[in-house]
Amino acid sequence: MLFQRLINACVKVVQKCLPEPFIFAIILTFVAAVLAMPICHQTPLEVVSHWGNGIWNLLSFAMQMALVLVCGSALASAPVIKRGISALASLPKTPVAAIALVTSVSAVACWLNWGFGLIIGVIFAKEIAKKVSSVDYRLLIASAYSGFVVWHAGLSGSIPLTMATPGDSLVKATNGAVTSPVPVSDTILDPHNLLMVLITIIAITVVNALMHPKQNIVTINPTLLQDDEPAVTSCATTPAEHMEHSQLIAWAIALLGLGYLVIKLTLLGGSFDLGAVIILFLFLGIILHGTPIAYVRAFSKAATGAAGIILQFPFYAGIMGIITGVGASGICLGTVISDACISISTPATYPLLTFLCAAILNMFVPSGGGHWAIQAPIMFTAGADLGVDPGLTGVAIAWGDAWTNLIQPFWALPALAIAKLDAKDIMGFCLIDLFVSGIVICAGLLFWAI
Repeated sequence: MLFQRLINACVKVVQKCLPEPFIFAIILTFVAAVLAMPICHQTPLEVVSHWGNGIWNLLSFAMQMALVLVCGSALASAPVIKRGISALASLPKTPVAAIALVTSVSAVACWLNWGFGLIIGVIFAKEIAKKVSSVDYRLLIASAYSGFVVWHAGLSGSIPLTMATPGDSLVKATNGAVTSPVPVSDTILDPHNLLMVLITIIAITVVNALMHPKQNIVTINPTLLQDDEPAVTSCATTPAEHMEHSQLIAWAIALLGLGYLVIKLTLLGGSFDLGAVIILFLFLGIILHGTPIAYVRAFSKAATGAAGIILQFPFYAGIMGIITGVGASGICLGTVISDACISISTPATYPLLTFLCAAILNMFVPSGGGHWAIQAPIMFTAGADLGVDPGLTGVAIAWGDAWTNLIQPFWALPALAIAKLDAKDIMGFCLIDLFVSGIVICAGLLFWAI
């Protein structure tokens, strides 16, 4: 079958050519540096300075990503959560049904909140692998990650939410092109965007199910997925042990944290952002594990999976420094890429070219905040000159930021850490999802612009 041969070819090429994600980050660093010097007329000293000055700019975000991985994993290991996931994982009886269910659950969860969906999807996939032993484990994890493609068009999309936030920051970020907040009804909840999300989820669900191989299936022994339960002291004999095993202490601190979250989301009008997800994961985990010492053990075990995030985030922050760094010439590489897209745009093609521009930049700067800093001053001004609605411009940038995550191993790190796989194991399948979802998104943006 032609489709299956295409899949096998993609998987083989990625297996041979895609290096370990850390090597990929190093290669992108040198590519960005080599491009910045001739294109932006920057000296090697300027490029190195931009890189070095940017290295520490993502420390706060790196900590958030590490915590969402560790706290999410620790929460999922709580006995009651494990039982619930196990019951849901018992629903599919065939490999194809397992792939379809994981894809749809992950995509819906990522649309609701990207941090929640990214972790829950892969944990759910691992549990299904225990139940459906004949499913291809690589494709199962790839399916869990593929749902991430809709996150920036969802309720936690950083660019649409930034655009909807009142204040002077939007006016300053867009160089005055957008003078008032753009409501989410014009971005996330616009019927065009919702239709694109729905069709994308259906498309990747069907494609992932069709990709399941008929032969040469790579399975995993379910016993390898079993979690080693930490030894728990049966009784406390000292004052210190009584505190470690105290449910009262666990509940007291958890209620404090969850109480703050409720106040933030209701009385203070805060959003359910990444920080809120971490707070929810952290304090629900403490409650559900029952005692402080039980949670410490679960957290310590989960922390080993955060190594890739801690190592690679400084390098991507350095790449962002190169992309956004302005030398004596007065231009940066991000501006050059954006200007190139603008120069060939018409009102009808502008959203599509904005999307493609964001997709290219995402390979070097896989961060919604980074995209906003680079593209907002340029793309919204040009969009206003062409008469393009700012909501459509923002959505185009958001979709571009999310789309190439399918082949950018940066965001796959938490999922790979939990699944205990390498990027090369899943990216061949994700490459097919990239093509399919790209067709849907491009068609959707053109239809919206007409």
